[in-house]
Formats: sequence, structure tokens, C-alpha cells
Amino acid sequence: MKNQEATAIFESLSSGVRLDIYRLLVKKGTQGLVAGEIATALDLPPTNLSFHFRAMTQVGLLTVAPEGRFQRYRANIPLMLDLIAYLTEECCIGHPEACAELRAASPCSDALLPPLPVTQSQDRQ
Repeated sequence: MKNQEATAIFESLSSGVRLDIYRLLVKKGTQGLVAGEIATALDLPPTNLSFHFRAMTQVGLLTVAPEGRFQRYRANIPLMLDLIAYLTEECCIGHPEACAELRAASPCSDALLPPLPVTQSQDRQ
């Protein structure tokens, strides 16, 4: 991921409505939701959502698939995991033991966290 892409994702999520939409779609996983279901779940007027959907799909946060006369939206979770890895890829460079302590303090599952950097001593084993 490049800095420009990360910045665009953060800019897209800087709207409270878009953040709510993304978090709702994360909860729905691969099932996603159609626009009307999103509007109902978030108590938003459906007419306001197309603007937000367009901004989020342009940066890749959402995928959209036609389903009859509806559009089904899904969170692009791999992109978000890539963003998290981009933000943390140089964590504690040269001091992996510090990263291990920080990871232990995180409520996130290890499966969602980027891998710890391999130290030279680990590399020799």
C-alpha cells in the first residue's frame, strides 16, 4: 500500500456516516447488505446514501454487486487489513520483543494482527 492510498481511505472514513456504514458491513461479512437495508439499520434517508457509497467504492472500501434491481454492498475487509499492516509494518523495528508486548496488550485476535518481524537470531534457527 502506498501513502496516497492510505490517505484516501482515511479521508473516506472521516465521515461519521461512512464509518457507520463500513462498521455495519464488517459485521455482515461476506453477506453484505443492500442499500435499503443499510438505510434502515442506520436510520438514514436512502437518498443520502448514494453519495457516501460512491466515495467509499472509489477508494475500494466497499465492493458492490448488482442483485436484480438492487445493489449489494460489502466491506472490503482485505483492504482494511492491508491498511492496518501498512500502518504497523515497521513497528518496533530492531526491537521485536517490544512489539510482542504491545500485541499482548491488544484486544485484537492474533489472526488480525500483522506478523511480527523476524529477527536475525530467529532467522538463523
